[in-house]
Amino acid sequence: MDMDYQRILIALCLAWTLVQCLRLLVKRGRKFPPGPFPLPVVGNLHLLGDQPHRSLARLAQKYGPVMMLKLGMVNTVVISSPAMAREALQKQDLAFSTRSIPDTLRARNHSQFAVIWLPVSPKWRTIRKIMNSNIFSGSKLDASQQLRVRKIQELITYCQNNSQAGEAVDIGRAAFRTTMNLLSNTIFSKDLTDPYSDSAKEFKELVWNIMEEAGKPNLVDFYPFLEKFDPQRSHHRMSDHFTKVLDLFENMIDERLEERRVSGNKNVDVLDTLLNISQETPDEIDNTIIKHLCLDLFAAGTDTSSNTVEWAMTELLNNPEAMAKAQAELADVIGKGKLLDEADVTGLSYLQCIVKETFRLHPPAPLLLPRRVEQDVVLCGYTIPKDSKILINVWAMGRDPSIWKNPLMFNPERFSNSEIDVRGRDFELIPFGAGRRICPAMPMALRMVPVMLGSLLNSFRWKIEGDIAPKDLNMEEKFGITLAKAHPLRAIPIPL
Repeated sequence: MDMDYQRILIALCLAWTLVQCLRLLVKRGRKFPPGPFPLPVVGNLHLLGDQPHRSLARLAQKYGPVMMLKLGMVNTVVISSPAMAREALQKQDLAFSTRSIPDTLRARNHSQFAVIWLPVSPKWRTIRKIMNSNIFSGSKLDASQQLRVRKIQELITYCQNNSQAGEAVDIGRAAFRTTMNLLSNTIFSKDLTDPYSDSAKEFKELVWNIMEEAGKPNLVDFYPFLEKFDPQRSHHRMSDHFTKVLDLFENMIDERLEERRVSGNKNVDVLDTLLNISQETPDEIDNTIIKHLCLDLFAAGTDTSSNTVEWAMTELLNNPEAMAKAQAELADVIGKGKLLDEADVTGLSYLQCIVKETFRLHPPAPLLLPRRVEQDVVLCGYTIPKDSKILINVWAMGRDPSIWKNPLMFNPERFSNSEIDVRGRDFELIPFGAGRRICPAMPMALRMVPVMLGSLLNSFRWKIEGDIAPKDLNMEEKFGITLAKAHPLRAIPIPL
């Protein structure tokens, strides 16, 4: 009997040794991307710091444009060059198109209904098509243009009131409120936030809290087995935020359905359009998807645009010659003191250069939204192992000296005779991503940002609060899903 046990034990040991040898041989046959040696348990997490986009850019200088790190238990591949980004997001787009979903975004099953997080599938294609045709198409945006004009006018009036009182404007907050009201009027035909009252303050804070929670490092994302324990209570807090926003949207949908029951179908805004589609083809979209779609639009569409306006104003206050040149162009093309029309932007080439240069230095999402590969993929000779998280460091690409001359300098002129565009074709500059998962709200952002920025520049002269010299302006970044200014820009508007 003992002999049988020994034989079994020896056989098991031989089998185990054989399996390990085979695994080594298989690994040897594959070439993995280079990267720093991982420590036990933490892997390379200790190398990230609180500015991961910067740490990863420094590591890429040592290990190359495709590198692999072990972040906790998760294989993470970081792409830091336009050529490699093109390979992943254009040539092998489908293999790299699945999202890696942060644990907080699974709260209230959001990732199962949200177009941002759904895998490429018939359901995703349907929602994406509805958005492209009914919210962000050229004709729909043209139809809602007057509404955006009104919201820009309200922003300028708010700045005028501050100007008369000699008070500074918190540029980021004012831009955030404007963007949020643009969206809420486009979707619901009503304001959800007001600069002079606290009534809608809660909604604004909720959207802010969602963005902040989504951007915080969460242990569960590095050690998935901790999901059940939620050690930082991140999932719990996000569930609370989501519940409040989804309940608010549900009330608005119920209100609208009651209005339609009483006075018949109208077609005045996005909510009506979505309800029409849901009545005609209930298998395509229902109230649950509508609520989560609205949540996506507010979460992804407010912070990104307002941060871009705030960074652009910061860079211009830091570079008075560029600001003077922008204001001279505006005075020349549309007349001093006038509000911009969206049609004016095509004739304002320097303003367009400023927006591109801001996207280059301060991309709204510095690492884009993470992706993952569902099976082993070969990228430029490297094997990317199944289930690896993929990060595209667009922040690093925007500051790469091999692509840009004097990359740390704010110089809008670099785009004046350049064909480089931000719509996902030129991989040196992809603030909205590229390929099939490019940001669907890009057409709206590209209308809103220049008009908001141009109107602020053409209505006032601006002075940094507290007589701070431009060179002393704090340029520190606060890392999250979006890249905000760590210290809000406060500037005093002076009538022209």
